[in-house]
Amino acid sequence: MVNKVILVGRVGTEPEVRIFENGGKIARLRLATSERIFNPTTQQQTEHTEWHTLIFRRGLAGVVEMYVKKGTQLYVEGRIRSRQWEDASGVQHIAVEIYVDDMRMIGGRNREEISGQSVSGEYQSASPGVSAEPVREMQEPLPVPETDDLPF
Repeated sequence: MVNKVILVGRVGTEPEVRIFENGGKIARLRLATSERIFNPTTQQQTEHTEWHTLIFRRGLAGVVEMYVKKGTQLYVEGRIRSRQWEDASGVQHIAVEIYVDDMRMIGGRNREEISGQSVSGEYQSASPGVSAEPVREMQEPLPVPETDDLPF
C-alpha cells in the first residue's frame, strides 16, 4: 500500500515553528493549490483553491524556519496523516495533515529573498530512509547555442 502526496503550491501563512527542550523542531504552515475547472454549459472557467496543512520535522523544519515565507512557492512530497480529538466542551475535531518528507523551493521570487545565500549544509532527513536534499539557489539556465552542430 502506498501513502504518497505530491503538492506544488504557494505558502499562505508565515510558518509556525516550535522548538522543544531537546532541541528538536517542528514547523507547520498552510499551502494553497489551485486548479481551473471548465464548465462546458456556461463556457466559463472557475478556479478552485484547496488549502493543505503541512508538517515539517527535524532538519526540514530548520530550513522552513530560515527560508520559507508567506508567498513562497514549494514542491513537497509527503504522507497524509489524520487525527481526531475531542475538546473540553465535547466537540469532535478532525485534522488532515501532510507530513513532508522532501521539499524544494521553486520559482524566481525566492532568489531575491535569500539574497544570494544558499543552503549547502547537511541536515537530517525528515523520516528514516528518505533522503532530503538541501534547498539550493536557483541557477540561471544555460544559453542556447546559435548554430546547430548536429549531423542530422
